[in-house]
Amino acid sequence: MRSCFFIGISVLSLLISRPSYAQEEKLQVEESSEVFLEEYTDEFQENFFEALKQKGIQNYDRAINLLLECKRLDANSVVIDHELAKAYLLDKKYISAQQFAIEALIAEPKNYWYLDTLVSILEKQSNAIDAVKAKIPFNEVKLQENLALIYYKKRKYQEVLKILKEISNSDFKEQLTLKINDSLNKPLEQPTVKSSGFVIVDNEPTTKGLEMSIKNQLKLEQYRIVEKTAKDAVEAYPLQPYFYYAYGLALHKNNKNSQAIEVLETSLDYLFDDISLANKVYKTLADAYTKMNNFSKANLYLSKIKPGF
Repeated sequence: MRSCFFIGISVLSLLISRPSYAQEEKLQVEESSEVFLEEYTDEFQENFFEALKQKGIQNYDRAINLLLECKRLDANSVVIDHELAKAYLLDKKYISAQQFAIEALIAEPKNYWYLDTLVSILEKQSNAIDAVKAKIPFNEVKLQENLALIYYKKRKYQEVLKILKEISNSDFKEQLTLKINDSLNKPLEQPTVKSSGFVIVDNEPTTKGLEMSIKNQLKLEQYRIVEKTAKDAVEAYPLQPYFYYAYGLALHKNNKNSQAIEVLETSLDYLFDDISLANKVYKTLADAYTKMNNFSKANLYLSKIKPGF
C-alpha cells in the first residue's frame, strides 16, 4: 500500500517543483494524488513536502536532509531513493546521487525515469552506463529498451544501435533501428517511414486508427478518456509524437499542468518536420505554463509558434 502513496506523492512533487525545471524533473507517474496519506505520520509528510519545497527554491542541502529523515522513517521507500538521487544531482554531489539512483533502479528496473536519472548522473561524471553495468539488472529487456530510448532522445545513435544488438528481435527493435537509419541517412528516401513520425507501413492501420480515435475523443472534449487512451498509446508507441501531444493536452485540460508540461516537453524530442503538430505542442505548453503563472516560459513557447501552419 505504501507504493500507492508514492504514486500520488510523485505527482504532487511535480506540482510543487518550480516549472523552469521541467526538462530535468522527469515525470514518473500520472495517477491520482488522492491516495493513502493517512498511512504515514505527520512527521513524514511534513518532511517530504518541505523537502520538495526546498528543492524547488534550490536549497538542496536542506532538501537532502529532509529526505534523509524520510528515509529514516521509511527505509524501503524507492521513491525517496529517487528523490535523493535527483537532489544530490542538483547539488552536484554525484557519488551520492549515483548510489541512490542505482538503489532505485535495482528496486524497479523497468522504471524509465529512474534509469534516465542515473544516465544523467553518469554523464555529469563523463561516464557511460558501462561504469555501473555490473551493479544494475542490465539483462532486464525493458531496462535495455528504456536505455535505447534515452540515448535516442540524446541523438546518440551509435550507442542506441549497440544496445539494440543485445536485444532479441522485436517490433521495438525493428522500429527504432529503422528510425535511426532514417536519421543517419536523412537525404535518402525512406518510403516505409512517415516523416512526421515513426510509423512502419505494416503498423500504420493500428497507429492511424488509434490516432483518429483520440482525435474524435478530443473533439468531444472527453479529456479524461483521452488521458487514459493517450497514456496507453505512449507506452505502446513511444516514438509517436502525436500521442505525447494528446496525452499532454488531456492532462492540461484536466488541470494537471505540471504533468502536462513534462509530457509535452518530452514530445519535442520526437518532433522532426511536423510544424503543425509542433505549433500545437507549443500552444499547449504556453497554456499550461500560464496556468502555473510562469509567464516567461509561456511567452517563450508562444514565440516558437510558426504562423501559417
